[in-house]
Formats: sequence, C-alpha cells, structure tokens
Amino acid sequence: MSHAVGSKHAEGVVCYFNNEAWPDCSEATLTEVALLWTINAIETIGIMGAEGLLSARILSVGAVVLISAAMFTDAPCAARENVSFSGYSAGTIVIKTNERHLYYVTGEGKAIRYPVGVGKGGMAWSGQVSIDGKYISPAWQAPESIRKDYSRLPAVVPGGSPSNPMGAAALTLSGGGQYAIHGTNNPGSIGGFVSHGCFRMYNQDIMDLYARVSVGTPVVVLR
Repeated sequence: MSHAVGSKHAEGVVCYFNNEAWPDCSEATLTEVALLWTINAIETIGIMGAEGLLSARILSVGAVVLISAAMFTDAPCAARENVSFSGYSAGTIVIKTNERHLYYVTGEGKAIRYPVGVGKGGMAWSGQVSIDGKYISPAWQAPESIRKDYSRLPAVVPGGSPSNPMGAAALTLSGGGQYAIHGTNNPGSIGGFVSHGCFRMYNQDIMDLYARVSVGTPVVVLR
C-alpha cells in the first residue's frame, strides 16, 4: 500500500509505483513523498514532472513502515548538450578534467558534452585508456586504499542501494580496474573536484552514454 502526500502540487505530474502508473497522484509534490507498505521487497516510487524523474529506492523490513523521503532530480534538463568539438575521431570519449566536462565525439565537428565530477586534489590523472566493462546497477566495493573513507558502509554495497556511489551504471576503464566512469548517489557533487580518480555523471547522463559506447571505446583523459 502506498500514499503520496503534500501541499504544494506539481502541474501535470505522473506518478509511478514499482514501474507502473499510479492513478492517484493528486496529492503528490516534487519535494516530499510518504511511503507506507508491509511487504518484504524493494519498492521504487517516482514522480515525473517538469523537472524530470524523481525516485527513491527503499528496502522494506517486513513491518509497516512510514518514510518521508526528500526527492530530487538527478540533473537539470539541459545538463548534456551538443557542442562544436574537433581533433578526435567519432566514437571517442574525451574528458577535460579542469573543465569538469566529458565529451562524446559524434563526428562532423560535433560532440555531446556532459558535466562530470572529477578527481580531487592529488587524485586527478591523465592518459589514454579504453572502456573494458559495462555494468548496470553494479555492486561496489571500496578499494583497500580508500576503504577508511567508507568505513561506515558494508564491504560490498549492493547495486541499487542508496549508499552505492556507482549509481545507475558504470563503465570501467582499462589499466587495472582502478577507475571508472559511473553514475552517482550524490548529484550535488557533479561539476566538482570530488572523487578518488573516477568520473561521476548524473544517472540519466551515464545511461545515455552507456547506450552510445561499447567495450573498446577509446577514452582520452586530459588535465
């Protein structure tokens, strides 16, 4: 059983529960949702409005649970854009670290530009690698070198968990499996110097990029 409540209504919203249209959305807001259920399952609730898809994934523990969830959009609608770009062949990913932008070259002097979070001080790097793996909703294990920074998390964080920093998908990079281009559970960090060397994207952006690339896609990382 579920119920969305609120006082500030959003125009033209469509609600979803477990990926199905939710008929009673009259009280839904874009900022707060209450969930009530009694089953052992992972439930997903979302609201589609002018600002995009809002969603939260919560694990029930078998009791009646009431949760107020602050909802947010993963990214502004104009996060990715088509721009002029030259010097690289179509199908290449170019990451400009200091710009905090990733470019997917589409050819004919154009590329799709995405905002990204990049390595923080002392953890940025440059070089030429390639995509060596593609994963949807991957589980995540902190490398031993940074395990202390994530000591409050379990050794392996399941895919789809709100605590999983990989977000919706990950594209692992060649060279030892240390780095990846991935989604996020912290959209506010996109555009900053925030990571241990990986490249964070809004979840809808990593899914867009995921569909465009394949294993072997070249990746050029610039300072």
